[in-house]
Formats: sequence, structure tokens, C-alpha cells
Amino acid sequence: MAETASNSAPSTSTTAEAPAPQETKKTTEAPVRWADMEDEASEEPSTSSEDKGAPELGVENLKIDESKKINKFLDEPEDSNIKAVTSGETPYTSAFTFEELNLSPELLKGLYVEMKFEKPSKIQAISLPMILTPPHLDLIAQAHNGSGKTTCFTLGMLSRVDPNLKAPQALCICPTRELAIQNLEVLRKMGKHTGITSECAIPMDSSNYIPINKRAPVIAQVVIGTPGTIKKWMSAKKLGVSNVKILVFDEADHMLAEDGFKDDSLRIMRDIEKMSSHCQVLLFSATFSDTVKNFVSKIVKRDHNQLFVKKEELSLESVKQYKVNVPDELSKVMVIKDRILEFGERLGQTIIFVRTRNSASMLHKALVEFGYDVTTIQGALNQAERDKIVKEFKDGLTQVLISTDLLARGFDQQQVNLVINYDLPVKHDNRVEPDCEVYLHRIGRAGRFGRKGAVFNLLCGDMDQMIISKIENHFDSKIAEVPDWRNEEDFKTALRSAGLL
Repeated sequence: MAETASNSAPSTSTTAEAPAPQETKKTTEAPVRWADMEDEASEEPSTSSEDKGAPELGVENLKIDESKKINKFLDEPEDSNIKAVTSGETPYTSAFTFEELNLSPELLKGLYVEMKFEKPSKIQAISLPMILTPPHLDLIAQAHNGSGKTTCFTLGMLSRVDPNLKAPQALCICPTRELAIQNLEVLRKMGKHTGITSECAIPMDSSNYIPINKRAPVIAQVVIGTPGTIKKWMSAKKLGVSNVKILVFDEADHMLAEDGFKDDSLRIMRDIEKMSSHCQVLLFSATFSDTVKNFVSKIVKRDHNQLFVKKEELSLESVKQYKVNVPDELSKVMVIKDRILEFGERLGQTIIFVRTRNSASMLHKALVEFGYDVTTIQGALNQAERDKIVKEFKDGLTQVLISTDLLARGFDQQQVNLVINYDLPVKHDNRVEPDCEVYLHRIGRAGRFGRKGAVFNLLCGDMDQMIISKIENHFDSKIAEVPDWRNEEDFKTALRSAGLL
């Protein structure tokens, strides 16, 4: 289950000064709302940053600007890398305990009894007051994988719902059905004692398919799903949004990227803004590229809060990363079989990331022939098969999972101690450039919530060397090298250094 760790570093709680008056100066003209922008003639909304009427919020406002009034009390102790920038005149006090957030007794019971939490994690201590305190400003939040982001927006949704109003009041949009299901499981566990209802809006396989015209109107108070299905339900008037108070984008960088789900995300946001102009928007992710930061300036309100981690500090400190140089593809398989899994199966679960479905099938076949019990998940499988594989892995029935980047984002399994990059992640439109955001998401599958973990990057040839070098430069971090791929003792040393042996 997602984010059940309880030993989080406390944050300091003090009283904040109100931001300087010039930071909250209002314009004399009424701002044009996102919903006021006219649709283009085509089916999908325009994604150009030149659209007329869009609020002009410069990209510089989406970065940590030290000249702005920063609520210093929201910063963690001196070693913290989380910085918060607030807007408006609302003073926010970092939460040392969940009781300080004025949560209902039912929610507190869910946190302590069901989730087994003891106190807020770093990002929760800083972001939850921003989410829960009126006037409920929009929030752009970036923080480590495994730091507690899911709890932030899940608790935010549950807190904003009126249990007596039997209508959708909170929406959470995710890039994959697996992540949507996982987030729903967290929400239902956390909200077990509240009576709040929820529904998952994801594509169904043919055996469970219900035509949209035969589907009953949604009355669940929280809806979590994928953008295509949510958009379809809204277009068919089966999902009403006039009462929606909070809209969450999980893995927001992917949801708003050109090669992600930007068009659907914008359409959903625009339609909600037309019906519920005061809806709070939360954008959560471990990464935000400069392009996405620039684009976000179109969709957040003028007054909004920000929480960012410096790029060079994003690599997870609890995860040890290694480079393993091998001469050929077969050697990659042998390293996995004879060196990593030989010890890894005794340490916890392992995820092996590959670039293509063909690589997944080839590696699966090779490891099965060597006697290993592995499962493989990739986009070509139907939904029922994907759900079964994920459940078996989460239940601990399988120890090794081969995956394309389908599970790189948000997949939360605390028993995963090892991640193997069989193929390094590269950009789809430029195979010589690394996809550093995907790399970060991949390594975030190990070492959840500060637990120990190790990542092995298997390198074969000059191209891999160039790509890993670019990844190191991007994060300004040197990745240690396993001296000899054939030497068992070198791998034992690496695992000891990671705290796994």
C-alpha cells in the first residue's frame, strides 16, 4: 500500500509573517478566467502559449525567486532542499502533527489506525497547510518519489468533501490506470471511517464494458481516473462537475506535457472552471521540466503557492546508483541472472526496466529459461492481465517484475529494494538524449519513503556511455561504477554500500 511509512523528519512550526504588500497587489482589471477562453474550431483546445485571454504569468514566477517573500518557517531544517513560495496574505504554519491541521476525528483515525502514520513527512508538513487553509489557493508541488505526495493530495481531497452532498466534489487525474487504482486504494484506506464514497474512472476490458449511454450518473464524492475516461464521462454528462472543489493532477509533468495527456487535461480543467470557478487545482509530481513549468503559467491562478526541489538534489539519497559496463546484450542477461538476482531475491523485490515490448519479451523468456519466476507488464496486455500482474507483485507472490515505463511513474511497492535499468530511458523523438525525468521516476521505485535501495544501470557500448554521462551532468551527480561485471565480490560490495547486505 502506498506511503505507509511513519518515521518522517519533523518540520519546524512557527508563526509566519504576512508577505510584503507589493506581492499581493491586485490589478484594477478583472482577470480573465481560464474558462473564458474560447474553444478552437477543432475538437481539442489549443495548446499554444499565445492564446488570447490566458493569464500572463511569467515562467520566472514558476521558479524559486529568492527576491520574493519566502516564508522561511516553511523551510525544513538546514539540510532540507524543499523551498516554498506563497502568494496572497494568508499566513501558513508548518504542521508538526496531523492534529494541527484541524482534521476530522474520522480522518485522524484513518491516518493513525489504517495508514499507521505518526506525523507528517517533510512535504506533508509544508504542503498540507497550503492545501487545507482558506482561500484554498492552487499549488504546484514537486518533491521526491516516496516522500508522501500521495498522502498530501489524498488528504486534501478527503478534507474538502462534504459527506452529506452526494455528488462529485473531488477529482484526481492520473496518467495510467495502475496509478489510478493505487491512488484509489490509498484514499479508501485513509477515508475508511469517513463514509466518503469514491469511484475509479478507468478504461474497462470488454468483459466489464458498459456503454456510456447505459451508465448511471456518477454520485461518488471522489473520482480518481485516467484523463480519457474522465473526459468521456464528462462529455456524456454522466460526470457532473458543478460541485467540484478540488482537482488534482498526479504526475502532473506528464499530464501536461506535449507527448503526454495535455489536450485532455486542458479540456477537463477548462470544463470544470466553467462550472466551478473556485475549484482548487493541485499539480503534483517528482519532476517538472522547464517546458511544463512555462506551460503551467497558463492554467494556475495568479495567486498560487509553489513548492520545488532543486534539480541537482532530486536524486534520492537513500538509493545507491551504479554503472555496470558489459560487452554485449547477452552479458546484460548474465549479470542479472548470476550477479544481481542471485542476491536480490533474498533482499526484497526487483523491478527491471526495459525500453520496448520486444526487450521485455526477450528478457522474460531468457530469465524463465534460466529458472527464474518472473512476470512482465507492458502496454500490449489487456487491463485484466495488467491488474492481475500488479496485484500479484504487490501481494509478494512474485519477486521480479519486468516493465516498460508503464510503471516508472507513481507505482508504489515498499518491498522493492532493487531497480535494474536494462535499457536507459531516452526521449522518444531523440534517441541520443536521455529522458532524465523518467530516469528519476524509475529509480524512485526503490528506496520508497527513505528505505534502502540500489539501482544498477547496465551499459553496453558508446551510446549508453554517452547517455549515462548526460544523466550525471543533468543531476550534477557522479554514479559509482561496479569495477568488473564478472566479479561476484564487486556486486556484494555494491550491495553492502547500499545497506542491503
